[in-house]
Amino acid sequence: MENILSWFTLKSVPGIGNHLCKRIINRFKSPEAVFGASFDELTKIEGVSGRLATAILKHKAPDQVKEEIDLISEKGFGIVTMTDPDYPPLLLEIPDPPPFLYVSGILERSSRNIAVVGSRNATDYGVSMTKILCVDLASYDITVVSGMARGIDTAAHEGALIGKGRTIAVLGSGLERIYPAQNRDLFKMISENGAVISELSLMAEPDGFNFPARNRIISGISIGTVVVEATKRSGSLITAKLAADQNREVFAVPGSIQSFKSTGTHTLIKQGAKLVENAKDIIDELSHFLKPEIRTDKLRKKGACPSGICLSPDEEQVLNALEPYPVHVDKLARKIRIEPGKLLGILLKLELKDLVQQSPGKLFSLGSETKDNHYNNDYPRAPGSFLTDNSGKNPK
Repeated sequence: MENILSWFTLKSVPGIGNHLCKRIINRFKSPEAVFGASFDELTKIEGVSGRLATAILKHKAPDQVKEEIDLISEKGFGIVTMTDPDYPPLLLEIPDPPPFLYVSGILERSSRNIAVVGSRNATDYGVSMTKILCVDLASYDITVVSGMARGIDTAAHEGALIGKGRTIAVLGSGLERIYPAQNRDLFKMISENGAVISELSLMAEPDGFNFPARNRIISGISIGTVVVEATKRSGSLITAKLAADQNREVFAVPGSIQSFKSTGTHTLIKQGAKLVENAKDIIDELSHFLKPEIRTDKLRKKGACPSGICLSPDEEQVLNALEPYPVHVDKLARKIRIEPGKLLGILLKLELKDLVQQSPGKLFSLGSETKDNHYNNDYPRAPGSFLTDNSGKNPK
């Protein structure tokens, strides 16, 4: 590993921002070479004045830098610099990449990253669509990138994890200041199945001005950005604009024309963002970057099991308890005595197999594949029904 102290020292020089740091490193290749350069060599770089060159040559690492490095080691985090082989290659293409990233987990060198962002105050539709989309992206061996905020971000990470894929969370705070606090468990799961990263010092608070800068990293490490749900003033539109400015593809998932939560995504579509209904829409659009090869270890092939659809024991239990009419997830959880969080994961997998469909309000019913043949031998029924509808029609 390179000398981390020299990177922190260079970054702490007053007057050196990310743009200029990239230019300096491109010229000298390492911070050690920068501090070993002559005054004349430094001033040949665009943006390095005589005063700044003198400051660089005289600069010593502040005590806080050494304390920060000790804390990184104590907490078991890592640092990946822009000359490290594991630094995200796409991030190097933006004008102002962070000189280094704080990392919890493993940051693999890959360009198969797609950002999925949206509203913090997401609707049930937005959360459901996000999870379905990200489970499917995981099956294409895509790493899902998001910001670990409430709503769509959280759903994106959870979908990737449900799909047994990798995911990267980019924080607008330090790794020791998890935000929101309710996502501490998610932080741990992402670290074990991908990486949580930040350009900010470990104790940096989640101040509002940090998030627009954070968004450039989300879009910068990704070949495309998908906005699932956004109002006209949503911060996720900033991420979409940054992606466009970085010459990356922008996608948007449409919502109801009556929902103000989708006004931002509809505006993006009007402005030229690609309309997305499923993961294949994204893969097809990015086929020049990606090979659309499904991970066969993550998806079951029809014909491998009786009836052409493989089900786990948990999936069979849930399917047997469902009716053609919608029932709330909490009621279903009580019926089969299963924890609601686990049940939602099982229902999502069944939904991806077209065996279950979700309605607004966390209501679930049998999907199109099972409504007509639910009572055959492939899916033996438990006796009795726990939801009736006297009209005989599917409730709306």
